[in-house]
Amino acid sequence: MVVPLQVIMKGTPYDEGPRDEGSLEEGSLEEGPRHERSRGAGSHDEGFSDARPSSDREGRSGTTPGTWRATDTLNDLASAVTSRPSPARFSTCYSSLAAAGATAVVSIHLSGQMSGTIESARLAARDAPVPVEVIDSRSIAMGLGYPVLAAARAAAAEGASLETVAAAARRCAEATQTFFYVDTLEYLRRSGRIGAAASVLGSALMIKPLLHIVNGQISLLEKVRTATRAIARLEDLAVQAAGAGPVEVAVQHLAARARAEALAERLPKRVPGLMDLRVVEVGPVIGAHVGPGMLGLTVTPRDVWPAGA
Repeated sequence: MVVPLQVIMKGTPYDEGPRDEGSLEEGSLEEGPRHERSRGAGSHDEGFSDARPSSDREGRSGTTPGTWRATDTLNDLASAVTSRPSPARFSTCYSSLAAAGATAVVSIHLSGQMSGTIESARLAARDAPVPVEVIDSRSIAMGLGYPVLAAARAAAAEGASLETVAAAARRCAEATQTFFYVDTLEYLRRSGRIGAAASVLGSALMIKPLLHIVNGQISLLEKVRTATRAIARLEDLAVQAAGAGPVEVAVQHLAARARAEALAERLPKRVPGLMDLRVVEVGPVIGAHVGPGMLGLTVTPRDVWPAGA
């Protein structure tokens, strides 16, 4: 099951709509006696396909009423804000999982340094009908998605315990690195995710910023003069992070599919241990904070994943 985050467009709240396979930003994994695959939210197989409407007003461009995708209207992202789910929504999720037979829940979330979502989850976990282990991934997008996948694969093992599944998620989260490029720092400045001084500097000098996630926060990593150089440097950073060992890599973007696919085509030649590569467009919650043109790379080592994954 999924507890979707909300994006608020022109005063109306919408749940995040369905997204591409592999784009995992918030999930709860249930632990049961045995799983052929994870039955919880955020698994590789289910993605975010069951977002539920929070408004009776119609969405746009044929979307399900009350849901919104990041690319439905990029212009509206400039005025969009985001909202965490309430503890009540998590309570409903945990109760539903318990009613379906789960004996425990591992609930994995985006960085608590960037969102209050995890606090809602913790409040709901206190009164849940089964034990709930709430985990702060200290990341976003596929920096959260990979720990969810690692936990799902651990949960699929016969006899997997709550502690085993939670440990798999934490190991993966600690080892996963995320780097990204944005066309402008304005979206991050407006949302408070990066300081005003860095935004002004970038705008004044026409600098193309490279950022990364450090201790659960977005931090300016390098400043590059052109978009072409920034993307080339982004690729180099991912190659360095991958090293020679087995890794999975996710290329993420917002309204920049051609850039993302071109980057994805180059990576197999430069990453000898590449075991899986996916290209994902981020959802509106991330999109509202990074803006169109964002290009990101998340690298996770496979040697910290559960055996047999």
